[in-house]
Amino acid sequence: MYKIQLLFVFLVNIFCVAVNGQEFLPGPFPDRIVLTWSDDPRTSQTVNWRTDGQTRISYLEVAEADASPDFPSGAKRIQAETSFLEVDGVSANYHTVKINSVLPGTLYAYRVGQEESWSEWYHFSTAPEKDQPFSFIYFGDAQNDLKPMWSRVIRQAYSAMPEARFMLHAGDLINRTHNDREWGEWHYAGSFIHAMIPSVPTPGNHEYNRDDNGNLQLDVHWQKTFHMPSNGPEGLESSVYYLDYGNCRIISLNSQEIILDETSREKQAKWLDKVLSENKKTWTVITFHHPIFSSKEGRDNPEFRETFKPLFDKYKVDLVLQGHDHTYGRGRNLPVGVTNTDAESGTMYVVSVSGPKMYNLTTERWMDRAASNTQLYQIISIDGSTLSFEAYTATGQLYDAFDIVKGNGKKQWKERVPQNTPESTALPKHYLERLSKKEIEEYHKVYSEQD
Repeated sequence: MYKIQLLFVFLVNIFCVAVNGQEFLPGPFPDRIVLTWSDDPRTSQTVNWRTDGQTRISYLEVAEADASPDFPSGAKRIQAETSFLEVDGVSANYHTVKINSVLPGTLYAYRVGQEESWSEWYHFSTAPEKDQPFSFIYFGDAQNDLKPMWSRVIRQAYSAMPEARFMLHAGDLINRTHNDREWGEWHYAGSFIHAMIPSVPTPGNHEYNRDDNGNLQLDVHWQKTFHMPSNGPEGLESSVYYLDYGNCRIISLNSQEIILDETSREKQAKWLDKVLSENKKTWTVITFHHPIFSSKEGRDNPEFRETFKPLFDKYKVDLVLQGHDHTYGRGRNLPVGVTNTDAESGTMYVVSVSGPKMYNLTTERWMDRAASNTQLYQIISIDGSTLSFEAYTATGQLYDAFDIVKGNGKKQWKERVPQNTPESTALPKHYLERLSKKEIEEYHKVYSEQD
């Protein structure tokens, strides 16, 4: 009888894997290791990881990195804060350590675990004390087919910029709220990259659902996975926040709450006004999920734009990084009277997508550069008074680029679009099959590339 029961369990597990794909179950060895910041990037580092539900105590060991293999002898051990989560049939403990005893501009080695169940040693670098040139990576929606298709994008991005100081994710990291397997794929795709380059995430609509009372509910994995600065409005601390890296202030807004909750929209606008008014950094980058100007046909977020664009204009926000529309669009939507080469204000708006789910472009074109049916990642570099933006395809080809140069209270915008790279706006066959003849004609009036 016992052998029959074992056979039954085996067959059930095989069936589940066949139907749902690979299972990512926790064990005593740490997995889902992610770096974030809940404090100053110069003097702190937050590390998050997961084990099975039986592993209630876990540790982090950290030491200054050294070329000698003897560095572990000087490692400091810190016990993690641990919390339990059971969701989607998976029970696990999530562990977090905020390291405060680190020096600016220093390379550290760390590992996590306990007894005989330790991770490998990873490296992280603290931000320098004084401003220095740095780069970061920006991803639009990953969302679907994370293991088979998004993995190539994050790995190509890391290959291109292994010294990136952080990775910014503009929402919809996964597709189905509270889905543990999809989070397993997200972690698998990034693997050791998540454990060596901090993540700066903002949530999208796919990280949300509604509870039994109809209230918006953020994915239960979010606060277990990402521990960000708690300087946001009350009740939104895990998704609305700002952090300063070098001479740049990065701000995350929660656009799902903005779109669907008027009270939250007003609360975030009031908070943002204060954060921007107190900002003394050279550069201001804001990220959220739903675009101010949509790049997909048939979408618009007027209540979002009407509330927040005046603040962006007032405080001369430099760059807004968005997702949601599963296309690429980049433009300034310039105010009246501002020229392309001498803009004292004006914000560059970018929408991008890193995963394989694609939509068709809007025919209400506001973009200076656009793309459809293309997986991309972006590298943003800041060096004093110059910000450089480069968008690359999943195969590593430069697709779009521009520079912003500041001086004498003005901005100069310098286009660097590759001359030998035409816009990727052709409609794929499966788009042609679902669009009407009139829709295709309207599309061709806007985008010169014929299908």
